[in-house]
Amino acid sequence: MDSPSLTALSPEAPDAPGAGAGAQDAPPALATVAVVGLGTMGTGIADVLARAGREVIGIDHDPEAARQAVAALESSTARAVRRERITEAERRDVLARFRTFPDLQAAAEADLVIEVVPEDYDTKCQVFAALDQVVKPDTILATGTNALSVTRLAADSDRPERVLGLHFFNPAPAMKLVEVVSSVLTSPEAVAAVTRLARELGKDPIAVGDRPGFVADGLLFGYLNQAAAMYESRYATREDIDAAMRLGCGLPMGPLALLDLIGIDTARTVLDAMYAASHDRLHAPAPVLRQLSDAGLNGRKSGRGFYTYAAPGSAETVADAETPDPAGRRAAARTVDSVGVVGSGTMAAGIAEVFAKAGYPVVLAARSAEKAEAAKARVAKSLERAVAKGRLGADDRDAALARLSTAGALTALAGVDLAVEAVAEDLEVKRELFAALDEVCRDGAVLATTTSSLPVVACARATSRPRDVVGMHFFNPAPAMKLVEVVRTVLTADDAHATVREVCGTLRKHPVDCGDRAGFIVNALLFPYLNNAVKMVQEHYASLDEIDTAMKLGGGYPMGPFELLDVVGLDVSLAIEQVLHTEFRDPGLAPAPLLEHLVAAGCLGRKTGRGFREYARR
Repeated sequence: MDSPSLTALSPEAPDAPGAGAGAQDAPPALATVAVVGLGTMGTGIADVLARAGREVIGIDHDPEAARQAVAALESSTARAVRRERITEAERRDVLARFRTFPDLQAAAEADLVIEVVPEDYDTKCQVFAALDQVVKPDTILATGTNALSVTRLAADSDRPERVLGLHFFNPAPAMKLVEVVSSVLTSPEAVAAVTRLARELGKDPIAVGDRPGFVADGLLFGYLNQAAAMYESRYATREDIDAAMRLGCGLPMGPLALLDLIGIDTARTVLDAMYAASHDRLHAPAPVLRQLSDAGLNGRKSGRGFYTYAAPGSAETVADAETPDPAGRRAAARTVDSVGVVGSGTMAAGIAEVFAKAGYPVVLAARSAEKAEAAKARVAKSLERAVAKGRLGADDRDAALARLSTAGALTALAGVDLAVEAVAEDLEVKRELFAALDEVCRDGAVLATTTSSLPVVACARATSRPRDVVGMHFFNPAPAMKLVEVVRTVLTADDAHATVREVCGTLRKHPVDCGDRAGFIVNALLFPYLNNAVKMVQEHYASLDEIDTAMKLGGGYPMGPFELLDVVGLDVSLAIEQVLHTEFRDPGLAPAPLLEHLVAAGCLGRKTGRGFREYARR
């Protein structure tokens, strides 16, 4: 089964079970490997094996699939020669090591057989039953499943101790992660042999137990499912959901585009298996996945899924009825010539810097003149770093600082056209501030809150002008992060919303529209994924290092979930998860007890020197 096509980092993976004592018994070299099923995944695995010096037997009953597999290997090795990664002689050797056959009898002399047939239990059982009659007694049989039970496949085999899971990620030549899945029946020697092979292929194997999705897909598919449900509810457009996760989390691909790449039918199969095992509503396939797959709209491979593509198999998207028209259907924006920013912390300083660099005169107001000046000093230091790194000219630095004035009272914001609050994430504090801004700011000024989790409408109701209040959620660090979530309440005026979107364009930020509910887009999708990772450790299914490695190498995430939790702060993460749980009342969103215990113990992440990991104190 194909899995996400993403690019990732490559940290050292931990040893798999059996790679210690069992590995001393010199496991078989696995010199000859048969690959059953020459679709995209099988062809990629065959490519990796042949380049690593293995004799590869490709088996597929469809002559066209076999022909395409050979053509794909010829094409990939030709590119490698052009890029001077291999010689022409080496290319000929690789091609000579790959032979294709139409039936399973060809696997008779294989040391290892990897099946990558469609994700259907009966089909896989038939393949394993046929292989039992063909292969040598010591041949290892590996399934490429990422949704079905490896234990059940092993139990139905005549050689359960030689059956395991070997889950590559697509595209197999590029992706570093390989999940080695053992059941209670699998021999340590078989696990050790396959783990050694994975390392010899230049991959990073991690050992995982037998449950649907294993580690990487077990976390990834819940997140993808929630994104599909968010789109189905019309909370945000597909473009905004995808842009939010790319720009807000640094992911190489948005969740709906990724679902199209994986295949809607494949995602539905994996989620069905995960839900059957967990009964967690987060894994119950969103109805839109069933609707699309039943209609044959399975993503790129069919030419249409969440997006429409130029042709089946093409990566090029084309306009369709759902593509938004950015030039139309929007109210005229109000004029913004001056901006006020309220607060003295990191976010307030960063937001003030963003506006000042974009050419806006900015008043930075805090509870005292000293706090406001300290915030301006933080802006100056940030601008100086940008100059030192060549990102900003000295003249531009001086001009930005000249546009930034400070004040120790809100009355200095009386004439601004846009006031942006960036104070503590406390609803009562924000409500009091908005009541004060209502008294100070001129009629027609837009009042924006940067909250990441609190209801924007509560801030709006603290004023006599709720039509002028909108959410403007910047991401930290504000000068670097391109995303701004623009949150309109049921009371927000069209022109106030349009004003913030237009200002975002001037700031060179990417605005995404969303409604006023907990988590908006990014946090609503990100934190349940992080919470599920904590539950995975809590249940002793995998270690912190294994999970972080799996998500970086298998999911293309810039940081593993535990690295990210420690950076964000466990107290902040717990608070957001509690807000999500309260808002949606979904048992699956209840904070993991392990997260609660660490916060209670004062282990809050990097800022305290200890979270999920320990850090050297500065």
